[in-house]
Amino acid sequence: MSGIRLLFRINIVVGLLVFLFACHKTDTSDHNQTSTNEAVPYYNTPDFTPIWLTNSTDVTHKITHRIADFSFRDQTNTLITQQTVANKIHVANFFFTACPTICPKINNLLKVVQDTFRHEPKVVLLSFSVTPWLDSVSRLHRYAKSKGILATKWHLLTGERSRIYTLARQSYFAEEAIGFSKDSTEFLHTEHVLLVDQNRRIRGVYNGTLPLDIDKLIADIQTLLKEN
Repeated sequence: MSGIRLLFRINIVVGLLVFLFACHKTDTSDHNQTSTNEAVPYYNTPDFTPIWLTNSTDVTHKITHRIADFSFRDQTNTLITQQTVANKIHVANFFFTACPTICPKINNLLKVVQDTFRHEPKVVLLSFSVTPWLDSVSRLHRYAKSKGILATKWHLLTGERSRIYTLARQSYFAEEAIGFSKDSTEFLHTEHVLLVDQNRRIRGVYNGTLPLDIDKLIADIQTLLKEN
């Protein structure tokens, strides 16, 4: 009988050791996964294939796409250009004030981004109107006021339609590959929100209607702030 009790105790000890080892392995695996997920990829083409690079020399040689120069007026009639976002992280999306569907949802979620980085001067938001012939500076001003948008943090932009559409499709890849070759006569409407780093390189694309995607956007911005 004593032999059976001894064997039973040995089995318990072995089982406990196996359990502890498995837990340790799981914890390590989870930590490694988290560490990997902390990196923010680069996007060099309109099909949004992620490119994972950590070496600055590789980034310089392999990531050739940059957001082009631009010049538009915001809701305060201030001229906003690429110099406005120089050495800053910026979030971009494309909307129109009369949009009854996805735009209000996206802008409500982007307000969370605005408020999260309200006191971070290295983060700004740019929302380009896709109906600039309707969205005048004064209309954008009223819209911004009604939505609690801060002019110092979030610029609602209007200007020449063809320039906005070209920038959206060929620089921001706003509609991914399907929109890259479209011209300004074809209406632009997308739920995409783009993350652009301090060097005007695309680092993320998110569905602006999904709270979880906006949470990921906020986390990625925080990572980019540490990156530089």
